[in-house]
Amino acid sequence: MVAILAALAEHGSLQLAELSTLLDVSPATIRRDVASLAAQGLLSRTHGGVRSLGAAHELPVSLRDGWHRASKRAIAQLVASLVPPGRHAIALTGGTTTTEVLRALRQREDLTIITNSVGLALEAAGQGQSRVLIAGGVLRPNSLELVGNLAEATFRQINVGTAIVGSDGVSVSGGLTTHDEIEANTNHTMIERAQRVIAVADGSKVGQVTLARLARLDEIDVLVTDSTADSAELERIRQHGIQVHVVTIDAPV
Repeated sequence: MVAILAALAEHGSLQLAELSTLLDVSPATIRRDVASLAAQGLLSRTHGGVRSLGAAHELPVSLRDGWHRASKRAIAQLVASLVPPGRHAIALTGGTTTTEVLRALRQREDLTIITNSVGLALEAAGQGQSRVLIAGGVLRPNSLELVGNLAEATFRQINVGTAIVGSDGVSVSGGLTTHDEIEANTNHTMIERAQRVIAVADGSKVGQVTLARLARLDEIDVLVTDSTADSAELERIRQHGIQVHVVTIDAPV
Protein backbone atom coordinates (compact mmCIF):
# COMPACT_ATOMS: atom_id res chain seq x y z
CA MET A 1 0.00 0.00 0.00
CA VAL A 2 2.92 2.33 0.61
CA ALA A 3 3.91 1.83 -3.03
CA ILE A 4 0.50 3.14 -4.13
CA LEU A 5 0.90 6.27 -2.01
CA ALA A 6 4.44 6.77 -3.33
CA ALA A 7 3.20 6.47 -6.93
CA LEU A 8 0.48 9.03 -6.27
CA ALA A 9 2.97 11.37 -4.62
CA GLU A 10 4.95 11.30 -7.86
CA HIS A 11 2.10 11.34 -10.41
CA GLY A 12 -0.76 13.06 -8.61
CA SER A 13 -3.47 10.84 -10.07
CA LEU A 14 -3.57 7.49 -11.84
CA GLN A 15 -6.07 5.08 -13.30
CA LEU A 16 -6.32 1.72 -11.54
CA ALA A 17 -5.07 -0.04 -14.68
CA GLU A 18 -2.02 2.25 -14.72
CA LEU A 19 -1.31 1.46 -11.07
CA SER A 20 -1.59 -2.26 -11.73
CA THR A 21 0.95 -2.02 -14.56
CA LEU A 22 3.26 0.39 -12.73
CA LEU A 23 3.44 -1.73 -9.57
CA ASP A 24 3.23 -5.09 -11.35
CA VAL A 25 0.38 -6.39 -9.21
CA SER A 26 -3.01 -7.78 -10.13
CA PRO A 27 -6.02 -5.49 -10.68
CA ALA A 28 -7.82 -7.29 -7.85
CA THR A 29 -4.99 -6.47 -5.42
CA ILE A 30 -4.95 -2.84 -6.54
CA ARG A 31 -8.71 -2.50 -6.03
CA ARG A 32 -8.50 -4.03 -2.55
CA ASP A 33 -5.57 -1.87 -1.45
CA VAL A 34 -7.11 1.30 -2.90
CA ALA A 35 -10.34 0.60 -1.04
CA SER A 36 -8.42 0.17 2.21
CA LEU A 37 -6.42 3.39 1.73
CA ALA A 38 -9.56 5.33 0.80
CA ALA A 39 -11.30 4.07 3.94
CA GLN A 40 -8.37 5.42 5.99
CA GLY A 41 -8.65 8.80 4.27
CA LEU A 42 -5.21 8.48 2.65
CA LEU A 43 -6.26 9.01 -0.97
CA SER A 44 -9.23 10.14 -3.02
CA ARG A 45 -11.05 7.83 -5.43
CA THR A 46 -12.05 9.06 -8.89
CA HIS A 47 -13.97 7.39 -11.70
CA GLY A 48 -11.76 4.42 -12.56
CA GLY A 49 -8.78 5.79 -10.66
CA VAL A 50 -7.29 7.49 -7.61
CA ARG A 51 -5.87 10.88 -6.73
CA SER A 52 -3.33 12.04 -4.16
CA LEU A 53 -4.60 14.25 -1.36
CA GLY A 54 -1.60 16.52 -1.93
CA ALA A 55 1.33 17.78 0.12
CA ALA A 56 -0.92 19.41 2.71
CA HIS A 57 -2.18 16.01 3.87
CA GLU A 58 -0.15 14.35 6.64
CA LEU A 59 0.42 10.61 6.40
CA PRO A 60 0.85 8.53 9.58
CA VAL A 61 4.51 8.04 10.43
CA SER A 62 4.11 4.26 10.07
CA LEU A 63 3.36 4.73 6.37
CA ARG A 64 6.25 7.14 5.77
CA ASP A 65 9.01 4.85 6.98
CA GLY A 66 9.77 3.27 3.61
CA TRP A 67 9.82 6.50 1.58
CA HIS A 68 13.16 7.88 0.35
CA ARG A 69 14.96 5.40 2.62
CA ALA A 70 18.33 5.53 0.83
CA SER A 71 18.28 9.33 1.04
CA LYS A 72 17.39 9.36 4.72
CA ARG A 73 20.15 6.91 5.60
CA ALA A 74 22.73 8.94 3.67
CA ILE A 75 21.55 12.14 5.36
CA ALA A 76 21.75 10.42 8.74
CA GLN A 77 25.34 9.29 8.22
CA LEU A 78 26.40 12.84 7.41
CA VAL A 79 24.52 14.31 10.37
CA ALA A 80 26.14 11.76 12.70
CA SER A 81 29.55 13.06 11.58
CA LEU A 82 28.51 16.59 12.62
CA VAL A 83 27.76 15.64 16.24
CA PRO A 84 30.78 16.63 18.35
CA PRO A 85 32.85 13.92 20.07
CA GLY A 86 32.61 13.50 23.82
CA ARG A 87 29.68 13.95 26.16
CA HIS A 88 26.94 15.82 24.36
CA ALA A 89 23.18 16.34 24.67
CA ILE A 90 21.21 16.00 21.47
CA ALA A 91 17.50 16.64 21.04
CA LEU A 92 15.57 15.01 18.22
CA THR A 93 12.08 15.63 16.94
CA GLY A 94 10.04 12.68 15.79
CA GLY A 95 10.20 11.50 12.20
CA THR A 96 11.69 8.87 9.94
CA THR A 97 14.82 10.87 9.08
CA THR A 98 15.63 11.73 12.70
CA THR A 99 15.15 8.06 13.57
CA GLU A 100 17.78 7.18 10.97
CA VAL A 101 20.09 9.76 12.58
CA LEU A 102 19.66 8.04 15.94
CA ARG A 103 20.48 4.69 14.32
CA ALA A 104 23.61 6.19 12.78
CA LEU A 105 24.69 7.22 16.30
CA ARG A 106 24.15 3.78 17.85
CA GLN A 107 27.87 3.35 18.63
CA ARG A 108 28.00 6.58 20.66
CA GLU A 109 27.81 5.81 24.38
CA ASP A 110 28.50 9.36 25.52
CA LEU A 111 25.26 11.00 24.38
CA THR A 112 22.20 12.18 26.23
CA ILE A 113 19.17 11.69 23.99
CA ILE A 114 16.29 14.13 24.48
CA THR A 115 13.06 13.71 22.54
CA ASN A 116 9.29 14.07 22.63
CA SER A 117 8.83 11.14 20.23
CA VAL A 118 7.57 7.86 21.69
CA GLY A 119 8.87 5.87 18.72
CA LEU A 120 12.30 7.46 18.84
CA ALA A 121 12.61 6.94 22.60
CA LEU A 122 11.83 3.23 22.16
CA GLU A 123 14.38 3.06 19.36
CA ALA A 124 17.01 4.66 21.63
CA ALA A 125 16.26 2.18 24.42
CA GLY A 126 16.40 -0.73 21.97
CA GLN A 127 19.87 0.23 20.76
CA GLY A 128 21.19 0.50 24.31
CA GLN A 129 21.31 4.26 24.89
CA SER A 130 21.55 4.67 28.67
CA ARG A 131 20.59 8.36 28.99
CA VAL A 132 17.22 9.08 27.39
CA LEU A 133 14.97 11.95 28.47
CA ILE A 134 11.38 11.95 27.20
CA ALA A 135 9.34 15.14 27.27
CA GLY A 136 5.78 14.26 28.30
CA GLY A 137 2.60 15.63 26.82
CA VAL A 138 -0.44 14.79 24.70
CA LEU A 139 0.17 12.06 22.10
CA ARG A 140 -0.35 12.91 18.41
CA PRO A 141 -1.22 9.57 16.75
CA ASN A 142 -0.01 10.54 13.27
CA SER A 143 3.50 11.47 14.38
CA LEU A 144 3.72 9.60 17.73
CA GLU A 145 5.05 12.80 19.30
CA LEU A 146 4.13 14.15 22.73
CA VAL A 147 3.11 17.78 22.41
CA GLY A 148 1.61 20.67 24.31
CA ASN A 149 2.36 22.67 27.47
CA LEU A 150 3.82 19.79 29.48
CA ALA A 151 6.34 18.87 26.76
CA GLU A 152 7.26 22.54 26.30
CA ALA A 153 7.78 22.95 30.04
CA THR A 154 10.19 20.00 30.01
CA PHE A 155 12.23 21.48 27.18
CA ARG A 156 12.46 24.83 28.98
CA GLN A 157 14.24 23.14 31.89
CA ILE A 158 17.13 21.70 29.88
CA ASN A 159 20.08 22.80 27.78
CA VAL A 160 20.67 21.13 24.42
CA GLY A 161 23.95 20.99 22.56
CA THR A 162 22.54 20.03 19.17
CA ALA A 163 18.91 19.84 18.08
CA ILE A 164 18.24 17.63 15.06
CA VAL A 165 14.93 18.65 13.56
CA GLY A 166 12.77 17.01 10.94
CA SER A 167 9.98 18.83 9.12
CA ASP A 168 7.45 18.44 6.33
CA GLY A 169 8.79 21.44 4.43
CA VAL A 170 11.83 23.71 4.32
CA SER A 171 11.93 26.88 2.26
CA VAL A 172 13.01 30.50 2.24
CA SER A 173 9.39 31.64 2.31
CA GLY A 174 8.17 29.37 5.10
CA GLY A 175 11.22 28.32 7.09
CA LEU A 176 10.71 24.89 8.64
CA THR A 177 7.06 23.86 8.53
CA THR A 178 4.92 20.95 9.63
CA HIS A 179 1.26 19.94 9.56
CA ASP A 180 0.20 20.62 13.14
CA GLU A 181 0.42 23.94 15.01
CA ILE A 182 0.70 22.43 18.48
CA GLU A 183 3.48 20.10 17.35
CA ALA A 184 5.22 23.06 15.71
CA ASN A 185 5.08 25.08 18.94
CA THR A 186 6.46 22.19 20.99
CA ASN A 187 9.34 21.53 18.62
CA HIS A 188 10.10 25.25 18.44
CA THR A 189 10.63 25.24 22.19
CA MET A 190 13.19 22.46 21.70
CA ILE A 191 14.94 24.58 19.07
CA GLU A 192 15.07 27.60 21.38
CA ARG A 193 17.01 25.57 23.97
CA ALA A 194 19.69 24.38 21.51
CA GLN A 195 23.14 25.85 20.92
CA ARG A 196 23.08 24.54 17.34
CA VAL A 197 20.17 23.41 15.14
CA ILE A 198 20.52 20.92 12.29
CA ALA A 199 17.51 20.55 9.99
CA VAL A 200 17.19 17.26 8.11
CA ALA A 201 14.96 16.93 5.05
CA ASP A 202 15.01 14.67 2.02
CA GLY A 203 14.93 16.49 -1.31
CA SER A 204 11.16 16.16 -1.76
CA LYS A 205 10.61 18.55 1.18
CA VAL A 206 12.87 21.35 -0.03
CA GLY A 207 10.75 24.23 -1.34
CA GLN A 208 7.59 22.85 0.30
CA VAL A 209 5.49 24.89 2.75
CA THR A 210 2.93 23.22 5.01
CA LEU A 211 0.47 24.58 7.55
CA ALA A 212 2.46 25.49 10.67
CA ARG A 213 5.90 27.10 11.01
CA LEU A 214 8.11 25.40 13.58
CA ALA A 215 11.18 27.59 12.96
CA ARG A 216 12.23 30.63 11.00
CA LEU A 217 15.06 30.03 8.57
CA ASP A 218 17.40 32.18 10.65
CA GLU A 219 16.84 29.89 13.65
CA ILE A 220 18.62 26.95 12.00
CA ASP A 221 22.36 26.65 11.47
CA VAL A 222 22.69 23.67 9.15
CA LEU A 223 20.47 21.96 6.56
CA VAL A 224 21.29 18.42 5.43
CA THR A 225 19.42 17.19 2.37
CA ASP A 226 20.01 15.12 -0.76
CA SER A 227 20.84 15.72 -4.41
CA THR A 228 17.20 15.48 -5.55
CA ALA A 229 16.45 18.81 -3.83
CA ASP A 230 15.67 21.90 -5.89
CA SER A 231 19.11 23.45 -6.46
CA ALA A 232 17.74 26.98 -6.90
CA GLU A 233 15.93 26.80 -3.55
CA LEU A 234 19.07 25.45 -1.88
CA GLU A 235 21.06 28.40 -3.22
CA ARG A 236 18.46 30.81 -1.82
CA ILE A 237 18.73 29.07 1.54
CA ARG A 238 22.53 29.39 1.46
CA GLN A 239 22.16 33.11 0.78
CA HIS A 240 20.37 33.40 4.13
CA GLY A 241 23.52 32.20 5.90
CA ILE A 242 22.54 28.55 6.34
CA GLN A 243 25.26 25.94 5.92
CA VAL A 244 23.87 23.40 3.44
CA HIS A 245 25.17 19.84 3.07
CA VAL A 246 23.93 17.77 0.12
CA VAL A 247 24.40 14.00 0.03
CA THR A 248 24.43 12.41 -3.41
CA ILE A 249 21.96 9.66 -4.27
CA ASP A 250 21.15 8.16 -7.65
CA ALA A 251 17.38 8.63 -7.51
CA PRO A 252 14.65 9.14 -4.92
CA VAL A 253 13.78 5.80 -3.27
